[in-house]
Amino acid sequence: MTIEEYIEQHSSAESEALRQITHDTNVYQLNPHMLSGHVQGRLLSMLSKMIRPKRILELGTFTGYSALCLAEGLSDDGILHTIEHNDELEDTIRHNFNLSPLSGKIILHIGDAIELLGSDSALVSERYDLVFIDADKREYVEYYNLVFPLLNKGGFILADNTLWDGHIIEAQYDKDKQTQGLRRFNDMIKEDRRVEKVILPIRDGLTIIRKV
Repeated sequence: MTIEEYIEQHSSAESEALRQITHDTNVYQLNPHMLSGHVQGRLLSMLSKMIRPKRILELGTFTGYSALCLAEGLSDDGILHTIEHNDELEDTIRHNFNLSPLSGKIILHIGDAIELLGSDSALVSERYDLVFIDADKREYVEYYNLVFPLLNKGGFILADNTLWDGHIIEAQYDKDKQTQGLRRFNDMIKEDRRVEKVILPIRDGLTIIRKV
């Protein structure tokens, strides 16, 4: 048994809907590793339940797993907005959301996150208690700069993949654009005095950022 298997066995179980999404993503999607997965999903759910957000913004829906995990902690009148760039995933996402009783709390937006957040869309009229960034790693700095003004004081940003399978500190990835983007992001967050921050070495790295 690996330590990862031990952790999974001693963490709360996924819902049936999440198990189905995990199965289908692994069978039908080309990059199933992009799924948050059981343990990280339970962490996202736990953090959301601790915060009890009224509004959540997610950048990068993929097949909907993380959105459903985050939605578990929404306040009674809460709404989660999630943005997915790949329009070919829309039918899959909507199907997966409909597996859960939380589907009515989730609004899916198909399009480029930078374009949507840089426009006069309804997304920018909201103020968020929790933001989850899990889209194009090359654009994390741009995402951050767009969502930070929309984040309530005391609100949280969760940024996924910030250790990038260890590539973040490996010289052989110096020319990799996604690694470069994550390094720029991590260095910027380190110097941002407007926030508290900590990187958790769970899965591929998860940075928790609090607006002070």
